[in-house]
Amino acid sequence: MPRFDEGRPEMTLEEFRLLRDHVYAHCGILIHENMKFVMERRLWPRLESLGIQDFGSYHRYLRYDAQRSAELEAAVESLTTHETYFFREPAQLKAFCEELLPILEKRNAHTRRLRLWSAGCSSGEEAYTLAMLLKESGRFDDWDVEVLGTDLSRRVLAVARRAEYGPSALRATPPDLLERYFVPAGVNRVRVRDDVKAWVNFGHHNLSDVAGSQLVPRSDVVFCRNVMIYFDLAARRRVLGVIRDRLCPGGYLLLGHAENLLSLGADFELVHLKGDLVYRRPELPGGEGR
Repeated sequence: MPRFDEGRPEMTLEEFRLLRDHVYAHCGILIHENMKFVMERRLWPRLESLGIQDFGSYHRYLRYDAQRSAELEAAVESLTTHETYFFREPAQLKAFCEELLPILEKRNAHTRRLRLWSAGCSSGEEAYTLAMLLKESGRFDDWDVEVLGTDLSRRVLAVARRAEYGPSALRATPPDLLERYFVPAGVNRVRVRDDVKAWVNFGHHNLSDVAGSQLVPRSDVVFCRNVMIYFDLAARRRVLGVIRDRLCPGGYLLLGHAENLLSLGADFELVHLKGDLVYRRPELPGGEGR
């Protein structure tokens, strides 16, 4: 029986391994061999756009062409998904609001400064959610507040900066918050209110780039939810090292509910909240906060 994609190049196992390893070295995302056909299908448009006839030639392009960096970003963009929505994992967000925010308000009272980092922010829903929750708390209205959202994909960051969303992104948004923090932006579209946007910034960042991560400001809380499931053990350890370095001593790390730090040997303390389990970077000797 002929392949439905007859006429398009088929990826050999060797080509798959070369491309998989190249992507892994760039961003730490590991693509398993049972995903070979998915990788092949998603990269076909890249070959067609460049006029390249086979995956071996495409691998050589990614390694040696003058445009290899831009094309590698495009390839990774094709291979990753960015499904998210506002107010995701509400039980965790409730624990964040009711148990962590009072701690952060007291700890940072002398500086009146608060920094949150949404690592792997996709199209911005999580970062804006955090800013809305800070406003709802009423604790930080006259503080210096910033929520930083970073992602590997420039395409989704453009969506995040535009801050316009449709029904799918809003499916878990409480009606009162929808009315309070969004304004109409066309048919079945809304836009995040300007005063919320003022607390949020976005930047391009590769979590596997240890040196580049030094440009990320230190944060009081890092949300890195449903990101490390795409990494193998070595890449997770590298990413956790980056996150730990960019967390203020005593700062908190919140993962997705399917993720944990078991067997990673990470230098974090497990904190049992009433409503969730989170991780904390230990305080410096003497209790210094930063």
